[in-house]
Amino acid sequence: MNWRAVVTILLLLGALASGWSVWNQRSKDAAITGAAARADYVLIDFELTALNAEGKESFTLQAPRLARDPEKKTLDIATPLFLIPPGQGAGNDAWEVRAKDGWVSADGDELRLQGDVKGVSSGASGPSTKIASRELTVYPDARRASAQGQVVVTRPGSILTGRGLQLDLASKQYSFKSEVHHRYVPTAR
Repeated sequence: MNWRAVVTILLLLGALASGWSVWNQRSKDAAITGAAARADYVLIDFELTALNAEGKESFTLQAPRLARDPEKKTLDIATPLFLIPPGQGAGNDAWEVRAKDGWVSADGDELRLQGDVKGVSSGASGPSTKIASRELTVYPDARRASAQGQVVVTRPGSILTGRGLQLDLASKQYSFKSEVHHRYVPTAR
């Protein structure tokens, strides 16, 4: 057999093998990027300030990752920290709310937090209030929040637990729908 024929056959086999390899890798890459391509943009390690209809700060968001759904115009957020500024008038505190996962509506008027949710008022207008739950929905412009599951509300001298929280962020007044338990905890002086 001619050595040129052998080299030609080896080169042809090498070209076929590399072509098949490239084609096979291309289909795997397309499958991986298909799900990631769903977001029309992604932010990494960012701080975002959302304004309400009057152009005033509604909330500030800090998180390691945010992805925007192009169809619904909603935001999915990993480990968000929402900073809700104090509202108008006396008695309004700023709030910090953290969670494992977050979601923001297209209009920015509804924040859904899930997984190890913790909220703390600044205490500028009175005792600080702490909230802990598995989920919490916050309406920053309306200055209210709600939760369906069990919630723990801690204030100096008091720990309150219950299900179905309704909270007015401005006045820090809250109510539960059921299973309410109160525990008095003396404060150190």
